[in-house]
Amino acid sequence: MADHHRKYSKHRTDSKRDKSAKRSKDSKHHLNESRTPPYSSKNNSIDELIKQRETLKEELKKFSKHSKSSSKSKHDDHGKKRSSSDNLHKHKNSKKSKSEKKSSSTVYVESSPVHNVDYTQVDSEDEESIIEQRRQQRKRLLEQLTHSKDIAEQENKTNQEKCITKMDMQEITNSNENKTLIKSETTDMFAEEDFIAKQLTDKVTQDNSKNSVQLTDNWDDEEGYYNIKIGDIINNNRYTIKSLVGQGVFANVIRAQDTKTNTEVAIKIMRNNDLMYKTGLKEIATLKEMNTADPTNKYHCVKLDCHFMHKKHLCLVLESLHMDLRVVLKKYGRHGLNIKALNSYSVQLLLALRLLKKVGYIHADIKPDNILVNDRKNVLKLCDFGSAFKVEENEPTPYLVSRFYRAPEIILGITYNHGVDIWSTACTMYEMATGKILFTGNSNNKMLKCFMDLKGRIPTRLLKKGKFKDQHFNYNNNFLYHRKDEFSGREKCEEVSNITIGRDLLKEIKKARKEMTPGEEKKIGQLKDLLDKMLMLDPAQRISVNECLKHPFIREELHY
Repeated sequence: MADHHRKYSKHRTDSKRDKSAKRSKDSKHHLNESRTPPYSSKNNSIDELIKQRETLKEELKKFSKHSKSSSKSKHDDHGKKRSSSDNLHKHKNSKKSKSEKKSSSTVYVESSPVHNVDYTQVDSEDEESIIEQRRQQRKRLLEQLTHSKDIAEQENKTNQEKCITKMDMQEITNSNENKTLIKSETTDMFAEEDFIAKQLTDKVTQDNSKNSVQLTDNWDDEEGYYNIKIGDIINNNRYTIKSLVGQGVFANVIRAQDTKTNTEVAIKIMRNNDLMYKTGLKEIATLKEMNTADPTNKYHCVKLDCHFMHKKHLCLVLESLHMDLRVVLKKYGRHGLNIKALNSYSVQLLLALRLLKKVGYIHADIKPDNILVNDRKNVLKLCDFGSAFKVEENEPTPYLVSRFYRAPEIILGITYNHGVDIWSTACTMYEMATGKILFTGNSNNKMLKCFMDLKGRIPTRLLKKGKFKDQHFNYNNNFLYHRKDEFSGREKCEEVSNITIGRDLLKEIKKARKEMTPGEEKKIGQLKDLLDKMLMLDPAQRISVNECLKHPFIREELHY
């Protein structure tokens, strides 16, 4: 390698001294190779050098083809060139001026071991052209990449614009639909269009379209009750909802205006489930049968007008009354209703029981909540026949009828009949007379204890008939009283063999009413006698509804 540098420096020195002579010599012997470096005649002949040059050119052509097919980066290309040319010498001609490129016209590389050549010469212009080609290739690749990226961004923007355009068109379509719905006044009560309509107009609209299935969740709450919206119009724009009257186990009850007859009606909207739907159908059948049996409307049972389906809810249209009896007692009967109202309400309630017995039904849920009065408070009607059933359909169950109004035969599991309604009516009449609930046990066991506190021990012959007797009485027919221990708080069972009567109905009624005239005292005595007969523990000894209507408390007028 040192010899090579010495030869190279010597050659440079000779070139400076006689530059013109050597140029003429090169042009004479090598007309087409004027730019090749000088050589030493001592080491190589001209023919050998020409062969070497041709060999190097062929290798350079192969190398250029290989470099053109490569798509790697600039640094990878240089690395491949260095590995293929076996330690190519570095040079500084990448960013020189044109004069510098001309002065350094040659580079020297080690000869390829294949040809057994020590040193070769490579044309710098050919190498520069190869580098320039690579640069152009990289430039084209970069331009293609940039162009493809621009195309992708442009397509993305176009797609976004198309999506936005579609959304805008959809909003315009929805807006037009909303306007159409507002004009036709047929929007759904919980749809967004309805809120838009409210901003534009005060008119109440409602949509009875069957295509709004996706809004079902907005119509019902979690328990299947219909979400009441005041001012909504239902059943083909016939009924306008005015207020919510109440909510029970089976349904909501609303007050509505009938736009066809311009009268007020009550609509019972059943809960949205199969059980409540079947219960509603059963109640419709019961009401129709009872209404047919009372064409003159004398027996004080609520009247059914019609029924329809709304948003998968069965709706019963009933005659409208003002308030239920419990509200009346809270407002006007904290110490009991006056004797005239008490007598009138008792007569009307017993007449409703007579109609029930006539058609062979047991109401099975008589209580102040299911008794309605009109706005003048002079007419009473029995309602809510969802629990009603035929007498022959009765089955022993310990939880029939609301607990405070539940007869002893139900708790004990004895076969029952119309007597359970007589018992519930007696409890309701006591409540009307005193403003207080007669029996307040928080379980069936405590209810039996309340019965015996008023009426004494339950007869053994009655206990033997009870299917649920063992839950409350032992083998000796002694009462098993379940109560919490005062100190530990745990429930314990206490056997009660001796039952003592600790209540007096007459004293309780008189105490609640305070001052009374002699005529009122007489009626209160009659009421106490009627309640005793209606509250007989043995249903076989209990007074019937016809006998109740013949009782002096019912038939005799009040004399002041």
